[in-house]
Amino acid sequence: MNFSNDMPQALLFDIGNVLVRFDFTHAAQKFAAQSDATSQEVLALLAPFKDALESGRIADDDFIAQSVKRIGFRGTRAEFVEIWGDIFTANEPMIARVKQLTGQVPLYLLSNTSGLHKTWLFEKFDVFGLFAGGIYSHEARCMKPHEPIFQEAIKTFGLEPERTLYIDDLPDNIQTGRKLGFQCHQYHPDRHEEFEPVLTAFSQRV
Repeated sequence: MNFSNDMPQALLFDIGNVLVRFDFTHAAQKFAAQSDATSQEVLALLAPFKDALESGRIADDDFIAQSVKRIGFRGTRAEFVEIWGDIFTANEPMIARVKQLTGQVPLYLLSNTSGLHKTWLFEKFDVFGLFAGGIYSHEARCMKPHEPIFQEAIKTFGLEPERTLYIDDLPDNIQTGRKLGFQCHQYHPDRHEEFEPVLTAFSQRV
């Protein structure tokens, strides 16, 4: 696959259910094993923190302290961080494709994520070292699908939306991307094969 040298192109990737799959159910069971709460109660008690954590409205340490209190967690801080982070598994087809694309076209990340998860992902999956940069909601203090975080990516990386392919699994995020002029693909990790012709067509645009 050869990208046109005439056109400054870029690929902008979401993380969850694109580069890695995630499932909090197993983590909830691990939390429950060391807590006063059941796994379902863990999910219910920690869910309200998600947007606050990913938008940077609550610091990681405050989140951990409040979560420990809410669920009655009896483990150590290190154990909490380990369980909280260990929800991800590699989406091997997409990771393989990213490795093939490295050096051919600039690769960037745009993700709703927390500092805890960002640190975990970069430590556990070497694919994240292949990206030229990323915009993360907890640092930008804004989240998808709202426009400001997309504008931050455009400004920071000098993106031309019409020459950038944006890959995300959520329809609301894709809708915002299209509104701003990005070439978009709504990705599903169980249907990676649908992504390949989209990528080929994008690489051949002149």
